Amino acid sequence: MHKNAPESVAMLYPSPYYVGMSSLGYQTIYRTINESPGRAAHRAFLPDDIEEALRSRRLLETYEGERPLADYPIIATSVAYELELAGLTQCMDLAGIPALARDRDESHPFLLCGGPLTFSNPLPLAPFADAILMGEADETVHEALDILFAAASKGEALEALAAEIPSCFVPSLHGDEMPPVGKCADELLPARSVICTPDTELSNMFLIEPERGCHRGCSYCVMRRSTNGGMRTVDKERLFELVPEDVTKVGLVGAAVTDHPQIRDIIDGLAARGHRVSLSSLRADRLKEPLVRSLKNGGYKAITTASDGASQRLRTMIQRRARDGELRQVANLARKYEFERLKVYMMVGLPTETDEDIDELIAFSTELSRLIPISLGIAPFVAKRNTPLDGQEFAGIDIVNQRLKRLRRGVKGRVDLRATSARWAWVEYVLAQGGRAEGEAVLQAVRNGGRFRHWKKAFAALPEGRPKRALVIPGDRLSRPTKPKKRKLPLSG
Repeated sequence: MHKNAPESVAMLYPSPYYVGMSSLGYQTIYRTINESPGRAAHRAFLPDDIEEALRSRRLLETYEGERPLADYPIIATSVAYELELAGLTQCMDLAGIPALARDRDESHPFLLCGGPLTFSNPLPLAPFADAILMGEADETVHEALDILFAAASKGEALEALAAEIPSCFVPSLHGDEMPPVGKCADELLPARSVICTPDTELSNMFLIEPERGCHRGCSYCVMRRSTNGGMRTVDKERLFELVPEDVTKVGLVGAAVTDHPQIRDIIDGLAARGHRVSLSSLRADRLKEPLVRSLKNGGYKAITTASDGASQRLRTMIQRRARDGELRQVANLARKYEFERLKVYMMVGLPTETDEDIDELIAFSTELSRLIPISLGIAPFVAKRNTPLDGQEFAGIDIVNQRLKRLRRGVKGRVDLRATSARWAWVEYVLAQGGRAEGEAVLQAVRNGGRFRHWKKAFAALPEGRPKRALVIPGDRLSRPTKPKKRKLPLSG
């Protein structure tokens, strides 16, 4: 989609192209802006090779317009999670635009931000943004662009955004008081792709959401039932109408896709049309035989689900509906229908976790591996704002690594295990629990080299007065878990 119009917006994604073009939210906003009369959106992404981009000193340009970002009056950016703040600062540097909002004047583009990060804690984004659209921006992005293109000055625009859009956070006016997240009209659902390309994480896949939100109450998740009223579904006939006949692969995207009441009919209907079907979330308690059979007919080769806690005790504590019996049944069905493997995602470092919980995971995953090849995907637990587990401390880098070492040793030769970095999970934690000061530290860390030691130094140098719960600086020789806080952990919604 290449469109020139009197009012053009640079749509920046602060990760490389293959990540950005896999984002359904980013594609949806890009599509709807280009559908607006007299308005166009031109894409830009963080370069794959940052060092080469810095050496070349060529200003970051948009794909469609082949214009430097600094030439656009408005840059709209979507930030999915905390570590993408580093990419945002790098993009601004590559564009020759001051990264911090206070250093920009009327001659610089207006930086309008949004994305999934706004559902939890966008305060670390505040130093960079002129304005932030909280929550669902399907409608508010157009309201914001109307205001920005009509305003005579940046100051006038900021005042109007704060006054006219209830879910618009203007850091220079609101301080740290963030407005509630926005919710778009159900009539605007579903979000869907506009470009299918092989150069993405989801190669040549048409993405569409059969549902939005989640009615479940997992206590660690920002998309739990308290977010925008739970789950909203799209009728299967509407989905079939919007999926192009000529696409080979269709990705059904949402936080609780298997909870859609018509999910089997949707999968079977798409498969009957010749599409291969992929789902972004498979809940173990929903993976009964009819649905597993539909997944097989839809082209699935491996089943991926999540248990999130290493033991049944921990899963109960975090309100995760994934019982041992249900996971065992999924493994048996995966074997029956000749899937290649079962992938299970989970967290380590949850509050109150002990070695005994890890040992339970070792025994259970070993049991399942006798039925079907098992892969474990492990991520350290990071407490997020606006969840019941908000404020829980990070377990500690060494603690997480010790647990991973124990787990690897216990399943060696029987279970494939891949884990994300404990160090970078700690960086994510500091930002997730932090505020503006932590956001500004991102700029310092990136410009000093972007290695972990630079992040640790930047956070350690922050002034006093910021939230103390973000001050868990990882030690070199942690030998036991961080002592849990005395507050009662949530056991119900």
